Amino acid sequence: MSTKDIRRRIKSIRNIGQLTKAMQMVAASKMRRAQQHALAGRPYSELLNRVLVSLKGRTDPLFHPLLQVRPLRKELVLIISTDKGLAGAFNTNLMREAVTFDAEKTIYVASGRKARQFIARTRRELLADFELKDAPSILETKPMSQFCIEKFLSREVDKVTVLYTHFINTISQRPVAQTLLPISPFVFEAAAEGLTPDDSAREPMLEYIFEPSAQGVLDFMLPYYVQYEVFQMVLDARASEHSARMVAMKNATDNANQFIKDLTLEYNKMRQASITTELLEIATAQMAVSG
Repeated sequence: MSTKDIRRRIKSIRNIGQLTKAMQMVAASKMRRAQQHALAGRPYSELLNRVLVSLKGRTDPLFHPLLQVRPLRKELVLIISTDKGLAGAFNTNLMREAVTFDAEKTIYVASGRKARQFIARTRRELLADFELKDAPSILETKPMSQFCIEKFLSREVDKVTVLYTHFINTISQRPVAQTLLPISPFVFEAAAEGLTPDDSAREPMLEYIFEPSAQGVLDFMLPYYVQYEVFQMVLDARASEHSARMVAMKNATDNANQFIKDLTLEYNKMRQASITTELLEIATAQMAVSG
């Protein structure tokens, strides 16, 4: 490799580094907002679960159709992925979980271009596809959760599972397959962070009066619970996506800078060797002329 080739490679890598740096800054800006939205919704989700714990203690929830467990003949899997790549192993880890479902007994609902591409590539059955904005509201995610509820109530599917990436922190995200329907009567305690059976027994809301009745409130709350859970999962997925992309772009920028340093060192060595050779040639020629 000549010095000209090295200069060309340094220029090319420097341009790539500038691009990844810009993408890192954009992802960092979106990441902060997405993380705030995801974390801000968790206290409300916990409070919602505490209300449902109280309702469970006053009603017979097994009569509600969203809580009925049926023999599994068909399962619906909602995959929440990204529209874009360049997010490290984010989508790879998600799709690795998706292939564990039995293709013969599973139908899919997709949110995100990468999920659609995976379902088409593996020739699985895609029932519906929902497009969401980068920062969707609960009204924008409601049709997706309502679609899942309708398929479950119509007995077209016996179970609904959501496959998404749970946000832990900026450098840690975990793909999770969470059962959405049927809702387990004990899922409320499990979903409420820090709520144990002893805590639920001492829950102050057990003394509250529900109007018109506890059963009426439960009938209204369960569909809303499903809608809000899907919304919170989407927020978690968005926070995870932008975090993974920011980290991936930072690593790419750091690698580009290191590569430039290595190539610059190699260029300087070759240039120094070339200058040394030229000096030796001049000195040799001068000695020959003098002799």
